[in-house]
Amino acid sequence: MTRLNSIAFILICSTGILTTLAYGTVHQPVIAIFYLLICLQFLIFAADSLFGGILEFSRSRLQIPLILLGLYGVFQSIPFGTISSSGDIPAIPRTISIEPFATRVVALHIFALSSFFLLCLSTISSAKRLRRIVGLITIFGAVYAFFAILQSVLSPEKIYGIYKPSAGVPFGSFVNRHNFAAIMEMTIAVPMGLLFVGALRSDKKLLYVVAISTMGAALLLSGSRGGLVAFLVEIVVLIVLTRKGATAKGRSALSLKIALSFLLIFAAVGGAIFVGGDTSLTRISETVSSDDITSSRAQIWNTTTKVIEHGLPFGVGLGAFPQAYTMFDPAGGYERVEQAHNDYLQIVADAGIIGTLLGAVFMFWFFREGIKNASVVDSFRRGSAIGAFAGCTAILVHSLFDFVLHITAVSIVFLTLLSILVASGRNYDDDVDEYDEPKRRSRRANVTPIRE
Repeated sequence: MTRLNSIAFILICSTGILTTLAYGTVHQPVIAIFYLLICLQFLIFAADSLFGGILEFSRSRLQIPLILLGLYGVFQSIPFGTISSSGDIPAIPRTISIEPFATRVVALHIFALSSFFLLCLSTISSAKRLRRIVGLITIFGAVYAFFAILQSVLSPEKIYGIYKPSAGVPFGSFVNRHNFAAIMEMTIAVPMGLLFVGALRSDKKLLYVVAISTMGAALLLSGSRGGLVAFLVEIVVLIVLTRKGATAKGRSALSLKIALSFLLIFAAVGGAIFVGGDTSLTRISETVSSDDITSSRAQIWNTTTKVIEHGLPFGVGLGAFPQAYTMFDPAGGYERVEQAHNDYLQIVADAGIIGTLLGAVFMFWFFREGIKNASVVDSFRRGSAIGAFAGCTAILVHSLFDFVLHITAVSIVFLTLLSILVASGRNYDDDVDEYDEPKRRSRRANVTPIRE
């Protein structure tokens, strides 16, 4: 591997960390820097391919729905004729999107995420790199969780002790505690996958248990109900995918994993109570009785269904949901609603039938990839695949209650886990596994080299 390729890999690995620490990368100046970082990564990768005379790219079909969604956004913003002018009002372009500028912005953002996904898939080209990115996620998750716990004690209302959001309940580096919980759901899943599979040496198991407990405590301390539900689903997925059959040995192993799950949950709950007192867990139920309109998801979802009916079959336009919502808002615009608090409803509202089909295709390919790679021979790659699959599944569950995938940092970490899932299904020349039988090196799936 060349030096340029290594630099591109380092930048790709650091993207999830940087976007998370930069308040989740939701402010426009930071998003602009994120775009520049993606361009830099792409240029370095292209230069390496040019000078090395070989281009490696992933053939994973999971890229296709994301790219097509961006292209559909461009299509929604194309004018098809104009609305007749009246008096001094000039003719207005007739587009599918009711807010074409916002749709073009979202399409650009999707293309940036697609580029990152392509680069991430292409640069994880060895078992050594797979181990490094898995280790980085584990270390970052534990350190970031520890920082968030300290901040919740020392400066609960300010991020980094300097920035006090005007709205929302901050946690970690996020203005919205639910987005922090989403990051924890993904970072905690990877080491749990390795632990459940048994891909860790004895001298590392205690360190991983401490890291998992720290991340679990931070997740519970955030007070996110959606995060808690997603975390529990994540544990169920891990147990199901690592069971070993109906034999006595398999039942014994399953019992041990269930006991381990309860132990990890107990450690996380104990840590949250120790740090946050009684309020650390009761905060989860506070929003049930809240009068804040942003907490009234049932009302928002009901209004979103009206937006869907209005926009069918093509949708109101990617990024145009806030404008469409105002037409049916029962509160008369008293509070501006930017998101549907359900990523599934919002994709249907924004992209109509096309968005629904693309989402369904992605889900089908995702679950097929996860089930296939959960049975690879190499224990480390199997644990990485199961952990990444469980983390992504947790986000898909959390998306039923919040808009986590609309946050740049969450999307980046989600795509990183998807890349780990795909990369774990490949065979590498440098596979080293002291637990499993010798590897079969009959294929190197999903990566296609093009030489001069």
